[in-house]
Amino acid sequence: MADLRLYRTYRYIDKNPVIDRVRTIVQDEGLFKKLGIVHEISGVATSTLNNWFHGDTKNPQHATIAAVITSLGYEEQFVKTNDIDVERERKVAADWLAKQNSGSKKKKNKARANGHAPTRKRK
Repeated sequence: MADLRLYRTYRYIDKNPVIDRVRTIVQDEGLFKKLGIVHEISGVATSTLNNWFHGDTKNPQHATIAAVITSLGYEEQFVKTNDIDVERERKVAADWLAKQNSGSKKKKNKARANGHAPTRKRK
């Protein structure tokens, strides 16, 4: 099983919310029941689209999302919503990372205590 990557400032429970945003775009364009057309103009496989909207895909690749939205005439935008204190955020991030690493070490130690060999991370 692959490790789930967690980020301190970006979390979701089930599926990446970008899937819902793309679904809304496809619906607004009247193509939700015509995913074959989305495939034709974007190059993204209909099976991929079905997995996003109806299947188990939880976190689609950015390039694939971009291929679909740009083929439908949309673009991504990054909008600044608040100012940040960089030094404060660095401290909060370091504390969060230390807590994550601490939890990871506890899991490895528990696995060793139960006679399980630790798994190696892929590079």
